[in-house]
Amino acid sequence: MACEVNSDLVSFTRWEKDRQPLEMSTRLVQLPSGALAISNASEADAGLYRCLVENVGSSKSSDEAQLQIVPETGEERKLEFLVQPVPVSKVKGTSVLLPCVVTGYPAPHIHWMFGDKLLDESESRVEFLGGGSLQISNLSEGDAGVYTCMAENSNATVEAQAQLTIQVPPQFVKRPTNIYAHESMDIVFECEVSGSPAPTVKWVKNGDAVIPSDYFKIIKEHNLQVLGLVKSDEGFYQCLAENDAGNIQSSAQLIILDHDVALPSFPPPSLTPNTTDHVTPGSGGVASPAGPTPSAPRDVVASLVSTRFIKLTWRPPVEPHGDELTYSIFYSQEGTSRERVVNTSRPGELQVTIQNLMPDTKYRFRVVARNSNGQGESSAALRVATQAEVQVPGPAPNLQAVSITPSSVSLSWDKPLTGNGEILTYKLYYTDKTVGSEQDIDIDTQSYIMTGLKKNTEYSFRVVANNKHGPGVSTEDVVVRTLSDVPSAPPQNLTLEVQNSKSIMLRWQPPPLNSQNGEITGYKIRYRKGSRRSEAAETTGGTQLNKLIDGLERGTEYSFRVSAMTVNGTGPATEWTTAETFESDLDESRVPDQPSSLHVRPLVNSIVVSWTPPENQDIVVRGYTIGYGIGSPHAQTIKVDYKQRYYTIENLDPSSHYVITLKAFNNVGEGIPVYESAITRPQSDPIDPDVDLYELFHAPYTPVPDPSPMMPPVGVQASVLSHDTIKVTWADNSLPKNQKITDNRYYTVRWKTNIPANTKVKMANTTSLSHMVTGLKPNTLYEFSVMVTKGRRTSTWSMTAQGTTFESIPTSSPKDVTVVSKENKPRTIIVNWQPPSEANGKITGYIIYYSTDVNAEVHDWVIEPVVGNRLTHQIQELTLDTTYYFKIQARNSKGMGPMSDAVHFRTPKTESSDKMANDQASNLPSKPGPPGNKHPQDPGTSVGKSGVGSSSENHILVIVIIISVGAFTIIVVVVGAFLCTRHTTSHQKKKRAASKSSNSSHKFKGNSKDLKPPDLWIHHERLELKPMDKSPEPNPVMTETPIPRTSQDITPADSGLDSNPHLQQRRNSYRESVRNTPISEPVPPATASSQASCPSEILADPEGSYHGSTTTEEEPSYSSNLSSHRAAHPHAHAHPLKSFAVPAIPATSHQSYESPALPSTPLLTQTGPPTHPHVVKTASIGTLGRTRTPMVVTVPNAPDVSETSKMLEDVDSVLASLPPCPSPAPRSNPVPLPQSYEPDELTEEMAHLEGLMKDLNAITTAP
Repeated sequence: MACEVNSDLVSFTRWEKDRQPLEMSTRLVQLPSGALAISNASEADAGLYRCLVENVGSSKSSDEAQLQIVPETGEERKLEFLVQPVPVSKVKGTSVLLPCVVTGYPAPHIHWMFGDKLLDESESRVEFLGGGSLQISNLSEGDAGVYTCMAENSNATVEAQAQLTIQVPPQFVKRPTNIYAHESMDIVFECEVSGSPAPTVKWVKNGDAVIPSDYFKIIKEHNLQVLGLVKSDEGFYQCLAENDAGNIQSSAQLIILDHDVALPSFPPPSLTPNTTDHVTPGSGGVASPAGPTPSAPRDVVASLVSTRFIKLTWRPPVEPHGDELTYSIFYSQEGTSRERVVNTSRPGELQVTIQNLMPDTKYRFRVVARNSNGQGESSAALRVATQAEVQVPGPAPNLQAVSITPSSVSLSWDKPLTGNGEILTYKLYYTDKTVGSEQDIDIDTQSYIMTGLKKNTEYSFRVVANNKHGPGVSTEDVVVRTLSDVPSAPPQNLTLEVQNSKSIMLRWQPPPLNSQNGEITGYKIRYRKGSRRSEAAETTGGTQLNKLIDGLERGTEYSFRVSAMTVNGTGPATEWTTAETFESDLDESRVPDQPSSLHVRPLVNSIVVSWTPPENQDIVVRGYTIGYGIGSPHAQTIKVDYKQRYYTIENLDPSSHYVITLKAFNNVGEGIPVYESAITRPQSDPIDPDVDLYELFHAPYTPVPDPSPMMPPVGVQASVLSHDTIKVTWADNSLPKNQKITDNRYYTVRWKTNIPANTKVKMANTTSLSHMVTGLKPNTLYEFSVMVTKGRRTSTWSMTAQGTTFESIPTSSPKDVTVVSKENKPRTIIVNWQPPSEANGKITGYIIYYSTDVNAEVHDWVIEPVVGNRLTHQIQELTLDTTYYFKIQARNSKGMGPMSDAVHFRTPKTESSDKMANDQASNLPSKPGPPGNKHPQDPGTSVGKSGVGSSSENHILVIVIIISVGAFTIIVVVVGAFLCTRHTTSHQKKKRAASKSSNSSHKFKGNSKDLKPPDLWIHHERLELKPMDKSPEPNPVMTETPIPRTSQDITPADSGLDSNPHLQQRRNSYRESVRNTPISEPVPPATASSQASCPSEILADPEGSYHGSTTTEEEPSYSSNLSSHRAAHPHAHAHPLKSFAVPAIPATSHQSYESPALPSTPLLTQTGPPTHPHVVKTASIGTLGRTRTPMVVTVPNAPDVSETSKMLEDVDSVLASLPPCPSPAPRSNPVPLPQSYEPDELTEEMAHLEGLMKDLNAITTAP
């Protein structure tokens, strides 16, 4: 019921029913026009209605109108709008009510679309009132757009749309700022504003409007440019912006300084006229007039004069008073006092081009030189006139283009301001933006209606005026889009897939792009049961290309067709396509059962296969897979439709034994196969012409499919392009050889992962022989298959192709990070975590960051790398009673993932009572250094420390004695063996052989005869074989070479370590700890003997074990790095016996620990003569991640130094004289050392040792 009132009085309007105030509700709504809308009317709504206008005490009422409710007759009534939405503008933050009242029978269902998005009341700001009107509260800029009210019942659909415009008050994006300048300069006041509708901007100077002219110009929409400043330009400039929603203003001041006052380098503050008194000459860093300025530049001439530019040249001043002069060129239009200035771009430049001049205009130019002392004299004024321009028309102003229909545009323009003669014609140029080629048409008038254009297509237009001199200046391009229209073609590739007994899935593709005629806002699906006339309808959003129709009847045939919609209406529909729902709900949560029977009938070159479906008919069967081959059924595979019951396998060999298998399959997978074998007939057998295939296979369950299925696509390939994209390609044997598609067939691509937990199948339709599948998960195996559809004929699914997407960096952090303290070790914590949920590849390691400051930069955190996919790690030597923060990030082959959130943990306040026991197990004192050079314990040092309790000295003594016996036994065996085999060789010959061997192995510079092998002696407190340097060079260079442990080491950025003292200290502590790590695998004397039997082999073979141990593949040793070490340091002296080191006995009474994430360990070599008398220099052999607890070994005092060293020198000379071996000796396997010896056995071994020493002296001193 309408209420005709002035729009300004609507807010004062109210309604009464039967003279009683009417309460509004979601069913009774007062529209913006003042009208009353009643939805879902009932008998209770009958009565007399009137509207009243009340304002400041007085009121005025309308006549009363009676509402009568009549019963519904059941006759169909056409849908029609009682009230349609109208375009409306609202200010941001307010509310809007878009009315939509529709009547008809059956009662229509109303819904709203915003663009192509379906609106519902789940959005808190959206509310549907009065059955169909839309109310949106708290409007934002994103709410602006086209709203469509769609009403539909089972017979028809009507729709109406309206544009909602959101008004936003102006806001400053950039305000003008105060400016200092000199006269003749050009300045720009910037003023950038936003708002809706776009605000208009005007400038005011000292309260007066700025009128654009040659010197005051508006550039870049709203900025004010002032050219050639004069003193009178000083003042306050205001930028005023205004639109329908409000207005704003901002001001800035222009201060013009004298030329001898430097411009400040900082932005000036808000200035007042008085503040200029504080800007004095010499301030701002201006050089005081300490020297003379240049004289006037000479011979200023205009070397090139054009219509809009002039090129000036000149000669330097007679008195430059400086080397690097710069020049300022001042110019003004004849008759004006306002000068502009242009500066040369580099010192010494004697020419400049003045641009943007007016044609046929006189200008005045003068040039001033400037040196370090300031600006010099001005040259005499030069007057030059620009050339006159060819008299062609200027651009036609006010070109406007408006789309009036979906295929026509109305254009109009004004006469050029600079016509320079009579305008003869106009040439209109237009371009289809989708094609790009420009076309033109001649027009005599100043308006034109362009017809025959494409619908909903962007066109650009420009106009050029022509006079007797020719074509003039073109206008700027104006771009307009033709109006949209209903689609002119139906959607493509409609397919139906029966899901179960009550639902059918529809899939389709949009209409061709050139037939859409606008943005597709949705699709309308109409369907009917059997051949009935009555139809039901469903709609979808514009981007949705599938729809599940459910609530259908069992075992019933339904017909479907789909049409596309734009804001203008609904386009043509597809042809009716039929599908029949299942009789019963079939199960597709598992694979089908075995086919109930399989029969084969062999012929000469073929075998006819027939079968019956699985007995359990409650499981979905989507097809059958036939496999066959000679002796094996896996040579060839064929897939057929679920309706088929027989198949003829062609192109077989005669007289061959074939094995045939048959499996039923569905979307879950393939079922259990049934096997059969057959031997094809020999070639000589006549073909039986009386075989009646109809009689052979005719049965109630074997109807011939009609229409016959198409051949499935072949050669399906999946090409992995990235971590989320795979391109699927295939061929179609039913196409010509050129594989060109000329009919209306299309292909359906189906894909799924092979993960059982995610067996959902996705599909897409395409009309080409390839499809790009996007949105896949990284590092995931997908299976693809394709089928072809042509009209009502479809093929079975093709053979599957597989592809695994590439890895990408983890996109989530490790989860469930926990930190716990290790029992009885308050300084040690254990970090546990779980892998990231989105690893996107195989995890190759983790990095643990920890710090005491949660806000520290990432590069300041301490780093603990963890190799492999371990989920726990120990961190030792932390400070007590301190809060630590921990983060973890995962790594795969593509890089590092995000860090986890910080987890904090506070270490206990005090050490546990059994700290001494723990210290003896793994945290014993660090190695002693020289006096005054002891370092405090580094918190990162937790590997390779050892200590000795007073109760264990006797055991260590026993161990050292046993090791000594073994070492000397080796020496005697070696020496004896070679003396027996080489006793006839002369002494001189031996020396040459030794020299040759040494040179070939080490490549010493200089004379080899001056080099002596170093002595060996046994330290009296720590067991060690140390070289006594006797080389001519006082300081032989031997450096530490880092040796990586495995190829999976995670190495943090070295730059971060080097720049951070804390991390550098931690890295040094790793090196310190590794130097204290003894040999982890014991080496028996037999091993050393077998390797030391040939000195030249030890020298020359870079693969020889660094400690004389056997190297295996499972436990890489340091030996592989010796070759590079030698090559890098040719002066480093080595000796065959340096390859020996006495192995440590594994400790049984000490607790072992793991440290698998050591940084790269330096090769343990010696630099210069030994300076630390108590250093234990050993290296870990074997897997670094499994070091044993180190032990310090003490031995009794060594024999007299001179006596022992002399004895070993003799041994050295004997070894040096031995010739090289013909072939390397095989290496023996290590034999474990005994753990303990009885006292009697030790006494016997000591006696045996003394005897061996005497024998050795006798051998080495013999002539």
